[in-house]
Amino acid sequence: MTVHFIGAGPGAADLITVRGRDLIAASPVCLFAGSIVSRDLLSYCPPGARIVDTAPLSLDEIEAEYVRAEAHGQDVARLHSGDLSVWSAVAEQVRRLESRGIAYTMTPGVPSFAAAAAALGRELTLPALAQSLVLTRVSGRASPMPNAETLANFGATGATLAIHLAIHALPAIVAELTPLYGADCPVAIVVKASWPDERVVRGTLGDIEARVAENPIERTALIFVGRTLTADGFRDSALYDAGYQRRFRGRDEL
Repeated sequence: MTVHFIGAGPGAADLITVRGRDLIAASPVCLFAGSIVSRDLLSYCPPGARIVDTAPLSLDEIEAEYVRAEAHGQDVARLHSGDLSVWSAVAEQVRRLESRGIAYTMTPGVPSFAAAAAALGRELTLPALAQSLVLTRVSGRASPMPNAETLANFGATGATLAIHLAIHALPAIVAELTPLYGADCPVAIVVKASWPDERVVRGTLGDIEARVAENPIERTALIFVGRTLTADGFRDSALYDAGYQRRFRGRDEL
């Protein structure tokens, strides 16, 4: 018996890896975070599968489901939104499985920031403008931020910021980043990336609060801040420059 942790992607049922889909189809038990994982993904479950929405469950109750499945010799497909590597709450589940000697695997998924960038039609790193993308969030009831991991510290680098789980803190984000990026710095908020009701709110640090006030956003939103969001005059990458010789190009030096 194995618990398969699966990154279920940002929302759309077809934005899941083939491996993830096949593991769901082969597992007689499926646990999914119903508050943020699309129920469309449950269509991959085999007939008669035991399907459990973990949204109302405590960690102890989720662990009990694993123990129950182990007693019946049944593999579990455990679906988490986006990718497992960030803000997935997988670590504490793995710790409990290891203490019980229950086997597990981890299958990566399409992260929400990637789906949101696709919705914007933008590359988030551009030559000589921003070559780093910071994935971060703000303190909340579930998890406080470490003291050094502040928007001010990250913003001082000029990197593109992808701020997760933070739409409720938009005024504070604007106040903290405006002195660093300038009021004219582009901002894009992607709501429910890849879902049928996906929407995008674009603006600047100077006007994004007013734009959001016109169409309020409650949750499931990702805030991007950075010059790459609207940049046009950046230089081309050297990767495809005619004068750039590399071992994979397979042609003579120019």
